[in-house]
Amino acid sequence: MKTVRQLLGEKGHTVYTIAPGATVFEALERMADCNVGALVVIDDGEVVGLISEREYARGVILKGRFSKDTPVREIMKHQVVCVGSRQKVDGCMALMTDNRVRHLPVLENGQLAGIISIGDVVKAIIEDQQFTIEQLEHYIRGSG
Repeated sequence: MKTVRQLLGEKGHTVYTIAPGATVFEALERMADCNVGALVVIDDGEVVGLISEREYARGVILKGRFSKDTPVREIMKHQVVCVGSRQKVDGCMALMTDNRVRHLPVLENGQLAGIISIGDVVKAIIEDQQFTIEQLEHYIRGSG
């Protein structure tokens, strides 16, 4: 099973961030420009939150607020589940499932090193299962 470090090696380490004082509208613009569904909220170089389309829907739309008047800090997820680069991908799936999150920032030596999504994790697990199936098929056929 792949580690988060291997996954980031394939996917890349780019992480899109925003400050807690930015407006939700600015966050939405950044997500759209970067074609991502979440931004890590950074304050003084530290991860302090996460804002996703989910927080927007629940914290602005459903409450009748305005995205241009609402700061990110008011709707961001404050309790951010993070992982280390040595974490196995299947462990990430368990964390995401248990905590009902779709994005995991990756910290290495206390620094933000990347972010993985549920899509990244599912893809890696499917690839691993496909490899196992192929190995078993070769074994059964006696060609390996």
